[in-house]
Amino acid sequence: MNKDQRMASEILKHVGGKENIESLTNCMTRVRIAAKDDALVNKDELKKIDGVMGVVEDDTWQVVVGPGTVNVVTNEMKTMIGPQMELSFEEKSAIDQADRKKKNKTPFKQFLRRLGNIFIPLIPGLVASGIINGVAQFIINTGVQAADHTWLQLMTILGGGLFTYLAIMVGWNTAKEFGGTPVLGAIAGMFIFNPALADVTIFGEELQPGRGGLFGVIFAAWLMVFFERHIRKIIPRSVDIIFTSLFTVLIVGALSIYAIMPVAGVLAEGITSGINAVLSFGGPLAGALMAGFFLPLVMVGLHHGLTPIHAELINAFSFTTLLPILAMAGAGQVGAAIAIFIKTRNQRLRNVIKGGLPVGFLGIGEPLLYGVTLPLGRPFITASMGAAIGGAVQAMFATGALGIGVSGLSLTPLIAEGKYLQYLIGIALAYVFGFIFTYLFGFKDEMAKDI
Repeated sequence: MNKDQRMASEILKHVGGKENIESLTNCMTRVRIAAKDDALVNKDELKKIDGVMGVVEDDTWQVVVGPGTVNVVTNEMKTMIGPQMELSFEEKSAIDQADRKKKNKTPFKQFLRRLGNIFIPLIPGLVASGIINGVAQFIINTGVQAADHTWLQLMTILGGGLFTYLAIMVGWNTAKEFGGTPVLGAIAGMFIFNPALADVTIFGEELQPGRGGLFGVIFAAWLMVFFERHIRKIIPRSVDIIFTSLFTVLIVGALSIYAIMPVAGVLAEGITSGINAVLSFGGPLAGALMAGFFLPLVMVGLHHGLTPIHAELINAFSFTTLLPILAMAGAGQVGAAIAIFIKTRNQRLRNVIKGGLPVGFLGIGEPLLYGVTLPLGRPFITASMGAAIGGAVQAMFATGALGIGVSGLSLTPLIAEGKYLQYLIGIALAYVFGFIFTYLFGFKDEMAKDI
């Protein structure tokens, strides 16, 4: 039995065995497990497993094992569980789990969690497309004309494909998340972003394709689920397959034009204009606060709920100024981890840091967050202070990102308006001050004795 198989076996053991698994999936760094009986899960023993960096108790049990490893361990667990696993996490999420962890189900957290469930499956594609797009844009910014090079044209097409059709994927996942027919949600995305809407005039005004952005798509897809569910109750089963979807699409299509797009348009414009106003008025102070307080969202896995806001900023202004600021949270973690690595004699802690630093530089901060700074306590605060310095610098320079899905140094090719140096200055300062704050007063080696 290799290390990954041993880790998978021990995780299964301490979540109550395979009989206690209701659903299983993973994101970029976490094995996500829905247990039938939470009382059978031994959180303390899960934390002690070699290779486990942290455990988050939420709607699902989230065992942090790091990027790359998470895919292997999850697949090993699925193999060990066998064919009894009938529902994936995405399918199971549509089932009402109102009795699970009610203390965590505030409306705001539920809203962000739902958004996260919609966008988490898209992350691998967003990362790949974002990097390809960023590299292509970087090459174009050096003066190379895409029209003169077929390979560069193909890179821009390949990198931009997901973003071009993102509304369809979001609609599909929204309907799936709420327990409806995914293709009806996809139709909502196709309709709202269809360029042909620009040729239609209603009440003397031309329609604006994409008005309301992804917020409009999410709401329209949710309405697809709502109407499908209620129409199905009154349609005879013999003609259900014909008329339920037909009436659902017609009703939501009309509502999209006359209600969803106008209302969601106001909402999207309000959010994007509000963020710009806060950054314009608050400047470096606003950037520092946003970066410094972002880690608590990451800590509970709710940060994916901000994805549609980034997308709307890109849709409205061609780039998001919010992402470079929030990316500083991970940079502060890196600086803090380096300081701890230098000061500690705890070999297990040093090994966790050595494993977490490479991906930390690339913008995946969860291994360092759950394996190092959060368990130690005080370094979590000093890392956030370092992040605040970097966030202030990004806000001062008004640095923006052309795409989403990546962070850390990986975000550099995606930086807008050629502000690569400004972004790197900000991230370097987040590293430096995360290091300084932690080295001077954030960590003493006796704090590591229980790690």
